[in-house]
Amino acid sequence: MANKQVFPTKGNLIATKKSLSLATLGYELMDKKRNILIREMMAQVDSVKMLRERITKTYEKAYAALQQANMSLGRIDDIVDNVPIDTGIQVSYRSVMGVEIPKITYESDDLELCYGLEYTNSKLDYAYHCFHQVKEITVILAEVENSVYRLANAIRKAQKRANALKNIVIPDFEKTVKFISDSLEEKEREEFSRQKVIKANKQKQALLKKQEQI
Repeated sequence: MANKQVFPTKGNLIATKKSLSLATLGYELMDKKRNILIREMMAQVDSVKMLRERITKTYEKAYAALQQANMSLGRIDDIVDNVPIDTGIQVSYRSVMGVEIPKITYESDDLELCYGLEYTNSKLDYAYHCFHQVKEITVILAEVENSVYRLANAIRKAQKRANALKNIVIPDFEKTVKFISDSLEEKEREEFSRQKVIKANKQKQALLKKQEQI
């Protein structure tokens, strides 16, 4: 028990009360942080649900178009190799209660065909267009899902710390304060009784001296 490790003095009582006050403030701040993060995450979760429905349909359309292109042209690996790597993605961060939330900026150029037209057809063009849409929505989904993951992880940590403060740290400080207060009160009562006995003895001795003088 924490109170058995603390010597009951007024100095320790003041220090423990100060620690209790700081722990209580820490719990309130941690609980506030958790609530703010939960609100932020719930707003992101709604976006994730909507985006997943959109991206599922977009992927289905894109792969169906790719299948049609493969069926009409055969394997198009050589054509795909001509598609340049997209470098238009930039990642920055914003802070929400100390949690770094990613913000992805995608600078999409006008869609231009990057392969020759001699050995391709409109089905490949359509598939290329569909996968361009997939890329755009995937960038958005990556930003939102990463944000939700980071927020959920931060919420778990905040909840764990809040629970530790509420259920362990604060009760231990409260017990220690009570232990020291009770011990000091007991010492004060003992001191009061001792002083009372000393005073009574002095009065008794004074009375006996007076009687002897008579």
